[in-house]
Amino acid sequence: MKKIICFYLPALFLVKGVSAQTNTAWNQKKCAVVLTYDDALNVHLDHAIPILDSLKLKGTFYLSAYFPGCSKRLNDWRKAGARGHELANHTLFHPCIGDKPGREFVPVDYKLNNYSVRRMLDETRMTNVFLEALDGKKQRTFAFTCGDMKIGDTSFIDLMKNDFVAARAVREEMPAINQVDLYNLPCYGINGQSGEELIALVKQALEKKALLIFLFHGVGGEHSLNVSLEAHRKLLRFLKQNEKDIWTGRMVDVAAFIKKSQSQNKK
Repeated sequence: MKKIICFYLPALFLVKGVSAQTNTAWNQKKCAVVLTYDDALNVHLDHAIPILDSLKLKGTFYLSAYFPGCSKRLNDWRKAGARGHELANHTLFHPCIGDKPGREFVPVDYKLNNYSVRRMLDETRMTNVFLEALDGKKQRTFAFTCGDMKIGDTSFIDLMKNDFVAARAVREEMPAINQVDLYNLPCYGINGQSGEELIALVKQALEKKALLIFLFHGVGGEHSLNVSLEAHRKLLRFLKQNEKDIWTGRMVDVAAFIKKSQSQNKK
């Protein structure tokens, strides 16, 4: 009997070791969650950042430099960057394809249909210069405006991969770490969900050991796509309460970690 026990103990130890490694793929956590906020809204500064700071969580804020919530509050965004939040690139003027249903809000001058690839590259790179003036950083992530990824038949991100660590699209998926496409990152756009529904998404990510990116616009108002303050607060508190299992990170840090992990797995 003693021989049998000695024979099986190493096997059990190895199985346990493999399981532990699988369960901590995300920076020693079970899953990764990224909180992203688009369009440089006043409510991001007034509502989202204060509760993030109170819980010592960091968000990723995709700024469109020309928008009033950015251009008129430069010092507030500078302070947000100094407190560790990611100031990320959402272009100068937020151009979108203008002839799709529901796109009446796109000004004629900023219809992506009327852009050249060169103009898109120039404006996006200029936004990086603008952001560096705010926080002094070089590494950036990008978010496609309206989720539009092409000008005509040209995927412009292919020409900007040296400018960005990663780029977030607009499609719902929770990929495992080895399945992430860093220049076509998925996300869950939030509009009206309850705190319980947001937490349910996190629980799915925990179960799948996956990446979950939230996309917020309004937080307690200011945008037609909106999450209530209560729902947003419930989500953040859940993330904080479960930080032993959940890595709530900035997009730039999570993307760098994914890139390193994928590179190591290829060897």
